Amino acid sequence: MRIASGACEAQLLTIVSAFILLPSLLLLSASAAAQENTFVVRTTAGLVRGVAHLNGGAAFLGIPYAQPPVGDLRWREPLPAKPWTGVRDANIYGAACAQPLLVGAWNKYDAANSQEDCLYLNVTVPAWPAAKPLPVMFWLHGGANAGGSGTGALYNDGTLTSHGVVLVTINYRLSVFGFLAHPALTAESPHHASGDYGLMDQILALKWVRDNIAAFGGDPKNITVFGQSAGSVDGTLLITSPLAAGLFQKVIGFSGAAFSPPLDSLAQAEQKGIDAATALNAPAGDAGISAMRKIDARDLLAKLGSRATAWPGFGPDVDGRVIPRSPAEVFAAGEEARIPMLLGTTSREFGNTEPIDQVRAAITRFARDRAPQMLALYGLAGDGQGTDDPLYGSAAVQWSADELFHCPITTEALWHSAAHNAVYEYELDHAIPGHEAQGAVHSAELPYVFGYFPAAGNIGGSFGENDKKLTNLMEGYLTNFAKTGDPNSPGLPQWPALDRTQSFIRFTQQATAVVDTAPLRGAQCEFYRRVMTPQVNQKP
Repeated sequence: MRIASGACEAQLLTIVSAFILLPSLLLLSASAAAQENTFVVRTTAGLVRGVAHLNGGAAFLGIPYAQPPVGDLRWREPLPAKPWTGVRDANIYGAACAQPLLVGAWNKYDAANSQEDCLYLNVTVPAWPAAKPLPVMFWLHGGANAGGSGTGALYNDGTLTSHGVVLVTINYRLSVFGFLAHPALTAESPHHASGDYGLMDQILALKWVRDNIAAFGGDPKNITVFGQSAGSVDGTLLITSPLAAGLFQKVIGFSGAAFSPPLDSLAQAEQKGIDAATALNAPAGDAGISAMRKIDARDLLAKLGSRATAWPGFGPDVDGRVIPRSPAEVFAAGEEARIPMLLGTTSREFGNTEPIDQVRAAITRFARDRAPQMLALYGLAGDGQGTDDPLYGSAAVQWSADELFHCPITTEALWHSAAHNAVYEYELDHAIPGHEAQGAVHSAELPYVFGYFPAAGNIGGSFGENDKKLTNLMEGYLTNFAKTGDPNSPGLPQWPALDRTQSFIRFTQQATAVVDTAPLRGAQCEFYRRVMTPQVNQKP
């Protein structure tokens, strides 16, 4: 009886304990469910569940904005993502778009992990839920339209969003997958155009933002496209495209102008496509494109070899639809979208180690009968061996940066301002710590734009307090511009809008912002425009 009595007592205690613990268990279960649903958002294609961001707020990673551009969808206009059921976890980046390993191997990770199924985007929100609709900054990564991605810590884990903006980063098709033109592709297109699939991806991603970003706390009527290098080229190209009209309200460009290098015509781009098909031993016409669509992505890149990695290789073209006219003609005529623009360059960009004779030949090819005057600007007249500049480097470095970046960018700024648009121009003279001997090179602004400091790599360094100071300065200006179209606010040095005086801001090695009232690379870029403008205005 004692044993039975003890068993009954134990059973009674178990029942009583269960009733006592039940409310706590229910609370824990409800708390877990609430936590699980905290970051759930409904999009036009279905529910997504994000995660807490390491800097606060929330992050939604790897959201598909388009159907995978594979198989028969390779080299076609992207289609919106198919709807899904249930809740899709948005806690892992989508794959980088298929790409070759480029010179310098800076895209080694992206190239090794890239896939053709890659049309995904990421959303980072500074507070969750947002108290009010926030300005949206839509990032286009660089990489010569051949490499890179919108994923990773540099673009997504820094301090930019802490200034009160929603950040969207995207992947878009690259190289031969994003920019192959071919007569057969043009013929099968209902718009009789081919080659600008990467730009179409960007436009579809902007439509996704317009239709969905309010659910994440963003303002769909206050979107700023910003990009670096090829991302800057593409962002400023989009303001010449009727397909992108009204999808964004401001643009920021770091080291890239819409017409540098000049875009191929559709016929020129189609010829590159014919040459690529020949290199792949593909038959002519539709049969060739059908065969090429069946080649594995990695095999396609491998078989194309240097055609996929050369610069400028496969890139945007004046296809007649996405880009109806030469962007230089559009800007020169003041017929681009009437939106505020902020853009600029680094002092040395890529640099150049070519022998002086090759530099002299390059300037002569560009300037033709005006070559003697232009050569003199670089100390190369006669037997001159070039004039070094403490900020801009050797004559070879100066010419490379002027031709590809400084002068196209200042020209784009002047033309946009002449069309009565607000324009703000800058130059970054601040070298990444440890890279002072190289000066401020291409991509040097990225750590300061995103507030993320890599320890290694081509933009890695031993960042300190001065770098944090420059970050706060640059991010303050950029997010002010994203909010209002004007980078200025109390507490920041006044940044004058560009006008005929061509005043601009220098971000100095001392991490200050200083107004320069003389035009950026004034004599060199004025001469560049004298040579370029007649070419732009010359009708075929």
